Amino acid sequence: MNKNVVVIGGGTGLSVLLRGLKTYPVNITAIVTVADDGGSSGILRKELDIPPPGDVRNVLTALAEVEPLVEELFQHRFANGSGLSGHSLGNLLLAGMTSITGDFHQGIVAVSRVLNVRGTVLPAANQSIVLHAEMEDGSIITGESKIPAVQKPIKRVYLTPDIIEPLPESLQAIKDADWIVLGPGSLYTSVLPNLLVPGIVEAIRNSSARKIYICNAMTQLGETDGYSAADHLEGLISHCGPHLVDDILVNGSVISQNVRARYENEIAFPVTVDHERLQNLGVNVIEDQFVVEQDSQLRHNAKMVSEAILRAGTLNTHQP
Repeated sequence: MNKNVVVIGGGTGLSVLLRGLKTYPVNITAIVTVADDGGSSGILRKELDIPPPGDVRNVLTALAEVEPLVEELFQHRFANGSGLSGHSLGNLLLAGMTSITGDFHQGIVAVSRVLNVRGTVLPAANQSIVLHAEMEDGSIITGESKIPAVQKPIKRVYLTPDIIEPLPESLQAIKDADWIVLGPGSLYTSVLPNLLVPGIVEAIRNSSARKIYICNAMTQLGETDGYSAADHLEGLISHCGPHLVDDILVNGSVISQNVRARYENEIAFPVTVDHERLQNLGVNVIEDQFVVEQDSQLRHNAKMVSEAILRAGTLNTHQP
């Protein structure tokens, strides 16, 4: 029987990882952030009062087993047309299925069947949620897309409304998991919004799974400026409490000068790996050449990361 992997996050990094994981004989559940408020997703959540579909759309596409043309169609973004410009077809299909089924989660289930998705895709919450950040200077910024834009140090993030219900399917998937993977993705705007949904952290803590945090390879302007790997982990700990993860996966490959220069233009720099601090935080460090350079951009090597995750599972000494 195949073992179970639960991956929690959002953004491009999550989709890249899932494309690698789906080539292995494991059962995949992706729990995806629904805090996005920008672009097509932001318009649809505002006008239709549904969770933003963008990150879910990308994950569905990554796990789909369909002809490339169908995948391209699902990701197609309209460039013209009054009211259509800027929207992706996949976002509109998810919004339509939500209207037909009367439920965002059931809309995802229906689209998953159409795309022959290999695995299960679940929204972090089955309702619209709003991400807020309290900055170090005491100011409050509302909206996932606006938080990095102000370029101030973040003290903490939190969600509204006050009452948010986790999906029972998410809690069950976490309970049944053999591996739970956090990230990759933006720490405050992709990973933590999932963990702030009530019940999720408790379920992770109570699960007998091996828990792995995939740290970003580069800092992110307005979000993790100057952060080391241990700073990323401490960001998790400050919101979720200690000993949430067993392993942290960090990049150890040398980044070329051309790529470094490209990221420096965005005021982003390689995340340093401070081994002693990480060990003092009680995690096992998994370090390897986990990123590849593509078109002057860094992407996680999905194959290497997937294999490292599955090897980490063999170290599991937790008892159910």
